[in-house]
Amino acid sequence: MTRDSIAVLGAGAWGVALANVAAQGRTRVPLWAHDAAHVAALEQHRENRRHLPGLPLACAVTPTADLACIRGAEIVLAVVPAQAMRDVARAARPHLADGAAFVICAKGIERDRRRFMSEVVAEELPQAKPAVLSGPSFAADVCKGLPTAVTLAAQEESLAQRLCEALSTKTFRPYRSTDLLGVEIGGAAKNVFAIAAGMASGRELGASAQAALIARSFAELTRLGRALGARSETLMGLSGLGDLVLTCGSAQSRNFAFGQRLGRGAAAKDASGGKLTEGAFTAHVLVEMAKAAGVEMPIAEAVDDILAARLSVDAAIDALLMRPLKAES
Repeated sequence: MTRDSIAVLGAGAWGVALANVAAQGRTRVPLWAHDAAHVAALEQHRENRRHLPGLPLACAVTPTADLACIRGAEIVLAVVPAQAMRDVARAARPHLADGAAFVICAKGIERDRRRFMSEVVAEELPQAKPAVLSGPSFAADVCKGLPTAVTLAAQEESLAQRLCEALSTKTFRPYRSTDLLGVEIGGAAKNVFAIAAGMASGRELGASAQAALIARSFAELTRLGRALGARSETLMGLSGLGDLVLTCGSAQSRNFAFGQRLGRGAAAKDASGGKLTEGAFTAHVLVEMAKAAGVEMPIAEAVDDILAARLSVDAAIDALLMRPLKAES
């Protein structure tokens, strides 16, 4: 492991997990949260009791509400919600060192401007070198030291290699890429499809339907990715197919659990259980981007229609089943 200094922005479950990863081999890793009360709780209990109870912060992790904690950091892990990324990046600008790597760990698309997170960072942090970390990973698994593999992308191969070395541990293995867009598309789209998979589970449609839904979701992801310039091998990799399979098959996924509650009859406003559900924010903008690119995404459209109360879950299922028969590819 290299000894690049690392700071983490965002102290939710995934932020805590990545801070613990970064703490291995380092004496101090600042962990920033915007809520001073949350920082105080982390300092007192040395764990995120709401999302990761019983899983302690590493000794080197230092919670703080001061954004100046990133000064001097060579690598900053941005683990804030996608819709908050612009505000946090803008606030971080005065503190971020020139040439620092700003690693995006959020999976989503900015709704208002239809921007991927790397585009947001490029606009708000001209001095930074953007990178993206994504892939099949649950925060609790990482905190428990269970084997996890992800993709880490940067425009320059050398930077991607350096970042992988900086974050690699015995059980956390990043694979490098230079396809930022492909990695981001997979991370954002899979959240929407996980909602659909959760709804199918909530409606008890069976394992056969679940497998078909994942396969057809991947077809939609691949069509959009190719239309936007992503590499096929990226979409087939950890940040595409790998993340899709994980989040479409486990209630540990917030998006899957959200869809499951919808499938069991909960209203969209009540189904989140008070947890952030990125797919609910991403669905509409994903559909808009697909239409602009001339790409058909009927499953994503069905999720968007349900969230906007234009269709019921049953009506959306019927509409998908009644689509014209066509060749698989």
